[in-house]
Amino acid sequence: MRLIQNMTTIAECPAPEYAGPSRAIKIAVIGGGGVGKTALVVRFLTRRFIGDYERNAGNLYSREVQVDGDPVTIQVQDTPGAEMTDNGISLPDHVTCSIQWADAVVLVYSVTDRRSFDLIDQLHQLVVRAGGASVPPVILLANKADLLHLRQVDSQQGPLLARTLGCSCYEVSASEDYNQVHGAFYRLCCQLAKQPPPTSNSTNTSASAATEKRRSPLIPRPKSPNMQDLKRRFKQALSAKVRTVTSV
Repeated sequence: MRLIQNMTTIAECPAPEYAGPSRAIKIAVIGGGGVGKTALVVRFLTRRFIGDYERNAGNLYSREVQVDGDPVTIQVQDTPGAEMTDNGISLPDHVTCSIQWADAVVLVYSVTDRRSFDLIDQLHQLVVRAGGASVPPVILLANKADLLHLRQVDSQQGPLLARTLGCSCYEVSASEDYNQVHGAFYRLCCQLAKQPPPTSNSTNTSASAATEKRRSPLIPRPKSPNMQDLKRRFKQALSAKVRTVTSV
């Protein structure tokens, strides 16, 4: 969280008390402007739907829940909307940091906005590049499915794209159906909860590399000076000087 700029932590509901520490699951939500990313996040974490939001500043939402009976702290990073320009996708710099920070990524488009759907493939490529050797799991959310009279993206196009990208796709309505939104996020959380924490291997690898570097014969450890030997030489030098002065 400290790796990402312009964030505030918002605890939407009081966290229940558990006997032991909970595991953190980190999710980044990415998509075009106005597709309802913030509405989806708040709907999932609080059950509430708020129609109007201030301009997305990239807030971090957090809530402690139970996943398969185990306590889990879910952290969802909302991000400002992506836009298509002549030079490609326009994204704030910290969106890439959000992808690298996250355990999973939710790509969102609106079925009423064809441009937001066309962004998904390039956003997925960004996730793959930012993830490097460890690409996080991805799901696709098609929001505003209730606005049938404004639909610009056919209901079959999302699943087809998802199969091409190798991920799951869910058509949801943040405004009308909490269960759809909750189900999509919850399935992702269950998938992540079954995986071992991703930081353990990297920590052990770093520690092993540091240990190996210390043991490397190519970089010998500098010897500490022998203080007793230095004192002995200093006394010999003083004695020689005194003898010289006396003889003169």
